[in-house]
Amino acid sequence: MSVKILAIESSCDDTGASVLVDGKILSNCIANQTVHEQYGGVVPELASRAHQENIVPVVDLALKKAGVSKEELSAIAFTQAPGLMGSLLVGSSFAKSLAMALDIPLIAVHHMQAHVLANFIAESQPSFPFLCLTVSGGHTQIVRCDSPLQMKVIGETLDDAAGEAFDKSAKLLGLPYPGGPLIDKYAAQGDPKRFKFPEPQIPGLNFSFSGLKTSILYFIQQQELQFIQDNLADICASIQQRIISILMNKLVKASNETGIKEIGIAGGVSANSGLRKALEEQGKKYGWNTYIPKFEYCTDNAAMIAITAWYKYQAGEFAGLDVIPGARAAF
Repeated sequence: MSVKILAIESSCDDTGASVLVDGKILSNCIANQTVHEQYGGVVPELASRAHQENIVPVVDLALKKAGVSKEELSAIAFTQAPGLMGSLLVGSSFAKSLAMALDIPLIAVHHMQAHVLANFIAESQPSFPFLCLTVSGGHTQIVRCDSPLQMKVIGETLDDAAGEAFDKSAKLLGLPYPGGPLIDKYAAQGDPKRFKFPEPQIPGLNFSFSGLKTSILYFIQQQELQFIQDNLADICASIQQRIISILMNKLVKASNETGIKEIGIAGGVSANSGLRKALEEQGKKYGWNTYIPKFEYCTDNAAMIAITAWYKYQAGEFAGLDVIPGARAAF
């Protein structure tokens, strides 16, 4: 009998729903929220309200696209943590209610574990052990994966995340929210060696981006507005190059220390064209087998929740209706 899973993602400002059948993603639907643009960042209360408006039509669309009725479902999966509490509550409450109404299992998924497992949606999948550089607006981690459900963080940021460094730099440059993709866009036209920004000397496999953010702030404060406008492409390229070099240098070190050459990236920042290119270049240099999820599986999406739920379903890892959203459960 086929296993059919409906997955819901509502950790931040995008409402996602996906249907998986026997390990294959049949639909991946997302409702984006534009209301936050005027505030320069995500407003939690507005995000949770938008989730309430979007979740029913998004789930309905995902089921219709997959050609699956709710009565056929084997389990309901949802993002448990981390994320905005109000947003997580909308997704978890909907998932719990539907699972209880259909009398089928409930599967709680850790958002960052799901980002890593986005690399297993495609037919070309990493072999174990596998290293994944997971980079997003709130997290920067190097994760060692010994199996789909056995993961260990071996390096992480001590302060700010790489995605935050991109977005805050964009804001300092006067670019609209979300600014990270705009830095990537302008960087493609600029000289990454034009301006020099420092690389933090953090021992081990951990990261730090607070010092880099400060140096970028001081640099921008010392420039005239016209200079920034005239040299925007070079500034963006230089900022992006430094963020990527910080990430890649740690990933190379992790590979050398562990001896693992199955290497991938995941998370919202993995959609950055410079980072994707850098991984491919380093892969050729060091003989890695590299893996990069499709763009639609890099940012927050329900397909990654679904593929994680697939592995959890097979392992019999189900949650009770008393599961608490937002709990910092280890993955």
